[in-house]
Amino acid sequence: MALASSVMVPYAAYLRVYEPLAAFPEPERSHWARYAKRDSTPTAQDELRRSLADLLPTPPVAVPVHESSDAFIAVEDGVTCVCPWRTRLRGWQALEELPERLPGPVLDAALPPVVRRQAAADYERWLDRNPDARPWIRTATWHVPVRWFVLFADAEREYTKSDQGLVLRYRTPMVEARRRVARGLRTLRETLEEGPLIDGLVDVGRWLEEFHPRALVELDYGGLVHAVPEGQLAEDRSAADVAEGLAALREGDGERAGAAYEKLSDRWREIRERQYAS
Repeated sequence: MALASSVMVPYAAYLRVYEPLAAFPEPERSHWARYAKRDSTPTAQDELRRSLADLLPTPPVAVPVHESSDAFIAVEDGVTCVCPWRTRLRGWQALEELPERLPGPVLDAALPPVVRRQAAADYERWLDRNPDARPWIRTATWHVPVRWFVLFADAEREYTKSDQGLVLRYRTPMVEARRRVARGLRTLRETLEEGPLIDGLVDVGRWLEEFHPRALVELDYGGLVHAVPEGQLAEDRSAADVAEGLAALREGDGERAGAAYEKLSDRWREIRERQYAS
């Protein structure tokens, strides 16, 4: 992602939606059909390197001048699904969030105010022409939001080690992700007061409704695999911990729900604190 990755790389996780070709209008559908037939397509690391390259000019490029024509590709049961990068849109959205993440002097040094003002003006004009635009990828730095784990089951966890490094991800059909969001929200609203966890899950649910019902949803730990010791990563069952906590709430077992939440919180607090280590 253009902005957030430029100042906090590479420790970011990603929530992605892959839509079937049928979800895209022409001529975009034909573009992605041709794109998916390539011998090789860019990886997440390629996307990261390209976003970093925008830091080299002076002043830095806050948001790409042109939208990316690249995507991630997944084939499930013979169906080709596409997750467009939409780097420019995500860069604009990240730009809006940066003041909440960085002290003013640090932000001004990384991206001068004049650069941010121009990017914001460009985004406003673009939104006037594209009011329904939404990204296929969401990004979180130094953690995976608890609400993201609600979408997945432990059985969908994929942990692999290869020459390209470690990969930890979950992938599920859209229909399952939406069902789990609805069930999770029902449980939380029946047992907890309104708060950030419920608000965040509502937001994720609304985002998922924007996509094709036969899409795939993927949670990728991305660069976080470099921030966590391998042994700890291999034992990470965060989706199972969230499912355990929700099940305990449904059964009225507050003590068991609290233990599951504490286990999850301790794990991710330790990871987030590493961003402040020297």
